Amino acid sequence: MSNATNPIILIPARMASTRLPGKPLADIGGLPMIVHVLNRARESGVGRVVVATAEEDIKAAIEVAGGEAVLTDPAHASGSDRIFEALAAVDPDGRHDCVVNLQGDLPTLDPALIAGVAACLVGMGTDMATLVAPLAPPSSGVDEWGDPNVVKAIVDFDDGPDAVAADFRRTPDAADRHRAYHHIGIYAYTRDALARFVALPPGVRETTEKLEQLRALEAGMTIAARRVDTVPVGVDTAEDLEQARKILNADN
Repeated sequence: MSNATNPIILIPARMASTRLPGKPLADIGGLPMIVHVLNRARESGVGRVVVATAEEDIKAAIEVAGGEAVLTDPAHASGSDRIFEALAAVDPDGRHDCVVNLQGDLPTLDPALIAGVAACLVGMGTDMATLVAPLAPPSSGVDEWGDPNVVKAIVDFDDGPDAVAADFRRTPDAADRHRAYHHIGIYAYTRDALARFVALPPGVRETTEKLEQLRALEAGMTIAARRVDTVPVGVDTAEDLEQARKILNADN
């Protein structure tokens, strides 16, 4: 069992999205998208929530919504680097020992998934934890197996919903089809693991496959996975944004 008992949720957000510039402040039902993500994090009941951003506009939007935000270096190459800086700024005494890295483009996320990834980390006692869901079946007409943009987690589950991930690949071997799952990019780290991870140089496979989590595996770190039913809608394009608006409008 992990000894992590005091989680914090950190949400990295920046305006410089290549496919949908300014998306954290995109309006969804009268609220910026990043505020919807803040609300999903609050609803999870996991713990303190802080948005780590490079821009004053995002920080201001969070504070108007009664949330907590911290400015970070705009030059960070990844969300993990951004949340590590934010963690040191908001918790210099090290009170938070479990860190959930929640993407800022998941406004329709079920809050239970946030609680689930934190519980997986604690229950499995690994360095990190993440989420996976079954790949879309062939009957859906969507070829997730053959799509390199859908990252596949290779996991052998037994009876329960949690197991240690063996690998992450964009194009798995055919023999792995029965144990390949759609990877959902939400992570929980022990505080020590996050510090170790951001200090590591990029790994060989990470550089080749453009998958940051492979850095951890190449360094011998362990990543647990929790199996969930569905993949949350991420907002990367204008079409995704319209879909999120429809979902949240229907919920209201």
